[in-house]
Amino acid sequence: CDVPRGEIRIANPESPSDPPKLFTFDNVYDARNTQKEIYEETALPIVRAAIEGYNGTIFCYGQTGTGKTHSMEGKEDPPSERGIIPNAFETVFADIDASESANKNFLVRASFLEIYNENIRDLLAKDQSKTCALKETPDRGVYVQGLTTFVVKSVAEIRHVLEVGKKNRSVGATLMNADSSRSHSIFTITIETSETPEGASDADAHI
Repeated sequence: CDVPRGEIRIANPESPSDPPKLFTFDNVYDARNTQKEIYEETALPIVRAAIEGYNGTIFCYGQTGTGKTHSMEGKEDPPSERGIIPNAFETVFADIDASESANKNFLVRASFLEIYNENIRDLLAKDQSKTCALKETPDRGVYVQGLTTFVVKSVAEIRHVLEVGKKNRSVGATLMNADSSRSHSIFTITIETSETPEGASDADAHI
């Protein structure tokens, strides 16, 4: 792993004399890189863009046991071991606190779903035996019908939503005998901003 060059070299253990295969990326990381470094270089620009009103996706892909959960979630303590998701929570609410003013308000909502064998399950729903339908309309595009969303007002609240969904995912995995390589989860944060022009009433606010 050549971090400065953004390059991965893979040798064939069965034929050491063969030249290694080379793969080049925008960024690569090895064991010397911290969770914070990876978050700030790869995910932070996407999170900040989402706060400004753009759609953003952070997609983690790889074989079972290669460290996806560590990169995305990490460990709660020490804070330096927290992954992309908890760091994103901190950024969202810190930026909102820094920019919220008398004429600008934010609404943050969270949802959590799982895809398994082409079935969609709402990890925040009361009934975990039901599956959700994928729909598409000209106005909304592709969406999950009836997906539960919770309004969250702090890092603690959105962490609680994540933990509830993770517990339901574990229960579902036991019931379905699913393993992590075939089960995929999507945690979505929706940020809405309303702004009231100076001198206007709340009723005149536009989004």
